[in-house]
Amino acid sequence: MVSNLAYVHPDARLGKDVVVEPFSYIAADVVIGDGCRIGPGAMLLDGVRMGKNCTVDTGAVVAGLPQDLKFRGEYSTVEIGDNNRIRECVTINRGTAARGKTVIGDNNLIMAYVHIAHDCIIGSNCVLVNRVSLAGEVEVDDWAIIGGHVAVHQFVRIGSHVMLAGGSLVNKDVPPFVKAGHQPLSFVGANFIGLRRRGFESEKVAEIQEIFRTLFQSGYGYGKACDMVEEQFPQTPERDMILDFIRTSKRGILKPYNIAKEGEELD
Repeated sequence: MVSNLAYVHPDARLGKDVVVEPFSYIAADVVIGDGCRIGPGAMLLDGVRMGKNCTVDTGAVVAGLPQDLKFRGEYSTVEIGDNNRIRECVTINRGTAARGKTVIGDNNLIMAYVHIAHDCIIGSNCVLVNRVSLAGEVEVDDWAIIGGHVAVHQFVRIGSHVMLAGGSLVNKDVPPFVKAGHQPLSFVGANFIGLRRRGFESEKVAEIQEIFRTLFQSGYGYGKACDMVEEQFPQTPERDMILDFIRTSKRGILKPYNIAKEGEELD
């Protein structure tokens, strides 16, 4: 059902059972999958590729032009998977020549006023709480939860099953399974509550916690600590995921446990 008060360009491609509510705008180069709902006043601009059963709420703008001075008008897209909820006044910019696209996976909840900048890659089953701001080319892996008012620096990567405290400023990479907070951002512990909710057995959670004690609480640099983990712990997918993330980090890893304290200024 398309409201008579909405604008849908005749070249836009809408799937079955798509609802377009009054005062929304859908541009020509837009593809919307079956069962989606586009709320009042939402704008889907050129370059949107949206999967099935997504909702875009009031005032959201998807595929706005990148806020990047290097952008020269090159063709780019925003690719969104299935079953995503994009709440009020969210802004998602399309890609630049860097990657050519901004990508969002499946089953994500993107709450009100979140900003996702050009060339970001968001996995699946993530929650971005109100007013999260992701700068360009940020990567967020599956099952991450980013608390309200978090600001993430350009090029940062956030691993799978991470929990970031609200109000955090994130300028370093955050490995998988980590719970992080404080200012500057530092390791707080394993995200054991989230892991248990997602079906991780107690033995697996304990294994991850022991690995983190070596990485973040031993006092060794991350290079030495990774070598120690590799020597002392049996090979498992979780161990290798953590080690590979740290060893391939380009921005560096967040501060270890108890380095940052409330009110303390650190370089």
